[in-house]
Amino acid sequence: MAGVEVEQQGAYEQLPADLLDASADLGAKARRTFRSVVLPMVVPSVAAGSVFTFSLSLGDYITVQIVGGKSQLIGNLVYSNIELNLPMAAALGTVPVVVIVLYLLAIRRTGALTSLTGGPWPSTTPVRGTRCGCP
Repeated sequence: MAGVEVEQQGAYEQLPADLLDASADLGAKARRTFRSVVLPMVVPSVAAGSVFTFSLSLGDYITVQIVGGKSQLIGNLVYSNIELNLPMAAALGTVPVVVIVLYLLAIRRTGALTSLTGGPWPSTTPVRGTRCGCP
């Protein structure tokens, strides 16, 4: 959850106060301002925070074993099959990778990655005038 909070805090800090003032000057109530001004500007940071949180939670299996009861998660199945059936563990281990790739592609379609990085993916082309592409 901390990944979402960090991303949202950054988005709220970058929110221009002029837009909130303009919305109030035009007669919008607090709910309308949040729905029409704040929410569209914060959605990319919520999406980025969800990617961080979701990708980190896919590998949590020790916590489930310590805290959880009888439920089986994909991490538990991979861990329990490593010694018994290695090909099955490898096959089950690809499931979280496929899930996170599909999730990243869905987030990319929303434009959240574009607004966070300045482009669809971080640029690998060197900046003009530098040898390594360093800023």
